[in-house]
Amino acid sequence: MPRNASRACLAATALALGGCGSLGGLSGRSAPPPPVVDRAQAQALLVSGHLEVLQRLLSSRPAEQAEIVATAKREFEEAATPSRQLRYALILATPGHASTDTTEAERLLRELTATPESLVPAERALARLELSQLERQSLLAAENRRLQAAVDRAERDRNTTASRRLQAELDENARLRRALEDAQKKLDAIANIERTITERKPQPEGRTP
Repeated sequence: MPRNASRACLAATALALGGCGSLGGLSGRSAPPPPVVDRAQAQALLVSGHLEVLQRLLSSRPAEQAEIVATAKREFEEAATPSRQLRYALILATPGHASTDTTEAERLLRELTATPESLVPAERALARLELSQLERQSLLAAENRRLQAAVDRAERDRNTTASRRLQAELDENARLRRALEDAQKKLDAIANIERTITERKPQPEGRTP
């Protein structure tokens, strides 16, 4: 075969292969399909990550608890994503460690529930559940404070009433004692007068036989 014919054959073969590749790329048969994302599983993993942190927080010693809290706070401050805000709020709402702050946790959770679309459904449900628990705790704490204040007020009123009654009795006893002393003085004066009269009364003269 002549050299020019050989080159033409090679060129045609290359063009044919290139065309096939282009057609394959356009048809999508050469590229693998994108992986299917299981959203339910992804959400479950996200929530389980939050719960795992809380479990470690509850089962750790104070030094480790402080480190967990510091890490969550630092990550939240560096990038305040909704997921990091939720995790930090859950940590603050968890009792049993030195950094528990239900007031701040409630504030953070209110911010999240005000924009529920920022969270995935599973996180949204977790945030609402924790917020409702904090709200119930706040109501119970307020009710306990009200009842305690009422008990303290009633106790003060009872003490005040008892003190007034005792003082009234003391005043009455003092009045009676003064009246008794005055009556005794009058009796003594009357007795003195009678004794004086008796002493001054002339004695009858004796008869002579």
